[in-house]
Amino acid sequence: MTWDANTIVDLDHLARYTGGDRAINAEVMRLFDVQATDLVGRLNAILDARDAKSWKDVTHTLKGAARGIGAFGLGDAAAYLEPMDLKDRPLAESGIVLLKQHSDAVQAFIRRYLAAA
Repeated sequence: MTWDANTIVDLDHLARYTGGDRAINAEVMRLFDVQATDLVGRLNAILDARDAKSWKDVTHTLKGAARGIGAFGLGDAAAYLEPMDLKDRPLAESGIVLLKQHSDAVQAFIRRYLAAA
């Protein structure tokens, strides 16, 4: 799946919180990158355990963090997963794949942003 770089992370949205300061943007994105890697990485184990509370906590946290930096596609993917019934394993697994695609795109954007700094 591919996205236009301008739609992966809305830097104008992020600038509302950072004043557009490139160093602050970079630090926020670094923190998000670590957080997203951890959260997305936990979902398969949470699904295996059928831990609905952890599933909702992780997807809700990821939704808010992604939307906070302007990664609205990733935030929307997390919002889609948040209320999901873990008894429907095939649907949950496909949701994780979708979330991972969005996360990978955001993380690639972050790497490019940081490299240009």
